[in-house]
Amino acid sequence: MKIVIDAMGGDNAPAATVEGAIAAATEWTDTHIVLVGDEVQIEPLLSQAAVKPANLSIRHASEVIGSDDEPVRAVRRKKDASMVVAGRMLKEGEADAMISAGNTGALMTTGLLVVGRMDGIERPALAPMIPTIDDVGVLALDLGANMDAKPEHLAQYGLMGSLYRQKVQGIDSPRVGLLNVGTEPGKGNELTKHAYPLLEQLPIRFVGNVEARDVLTGACDVLVCDGFAGNILLKSLEGTAGAIFTLLKEQFSSSLKSKLAAAVLMPELRGLKRKLDYTEHGGAPLLGLSRLVVKSHGSADGNAIKNAVRQARIAVQNQLVESISKEISGK
Repeated sequence: MKIVIDAMGGDNAPAATVEGAIAAATEWTDTHIVLVGDEVQIEPLLSQAAVKPANLSIRHASEVIGSDDEPVRAVRRKKDASMVVAGRMLKEGEADAMISAGNTGALMTTGLLVVGRMDGIERPALAPMIPTIDDVGVLALDLGANMDAKPEHLAQYGLMGSLYRQKVQGIDSPRVGLLNVGTEPGKGNELTKHAYPLLEQLPIRFVGNVEARDVLTGACDVLVCDGFAGNILLKSLEGTAGAIFTLLKEQFSSSLKSKLAAAVLMPELRGLKRKLDYTEHGGAPLLGLSRLVVKSHGSADGNAIKNAVRQARIAVQNQLVESISKEISGK
């Protein structure tokens, strides 16, 4: 198995991507990892590492797509950008999967223009895991790849999400819910009202509408929504989690008594923070592309990159892309 990583993508690149790649290559010696990016920046980081695994190599790319670049223009003009080169390697069969923590819009564009869509899929979806209090998590899609969607797109999201949780995470019959403002079938806007019966007809375990307040309690295993509502949900959850920890820090440092209490509770608080930590979940697959592409968080550290490799390995081993293609095409 060969996995290519966009070494220049992300806020902490290339240090974090190199660190994660070394950790992954060390743990999974059956997987060859290729770091795509500026060799002048990557090589010194590898040289400084305690060990350089034999199953880790570099593919030089002279350009970088930044967070401020306009996605379509950047992908079309920067032919030697690390993200584009990695996508081309995936398209041409030089790799089995691709990982990037770079510009989300540019990665989506690379997926569409360079890697290519799966036959029968109109809109690929970004599908990150949202932590839940029962530690199972919920796969939510789409959370930002497409701001607009049709009912048919939501139905495809439900099918792809269900297959992902089966193939990659071992859930036999994932519960699929539709994000809505109420649980009754007739609730919602025109999009959700028309998507509801389409999801009911699919060979999935559709549990109906799910309200945002029930997402973290594990109401479903797959949450279907359009990218606009989904991205607002994700950012709201991230902001709330951050605000809660800021408030806890203020309260626990307000007096000697609270500082002593904080010292006693610190292991539990660290555990809570880990539960809400995106780095533990690796990355979000772009489901609906002809090959496997995983989007890691923009501020991903080495641990997040390593977990993204683990995630990609499992998806490739369980033939995720092939399974989705088979279900969509009906063959």
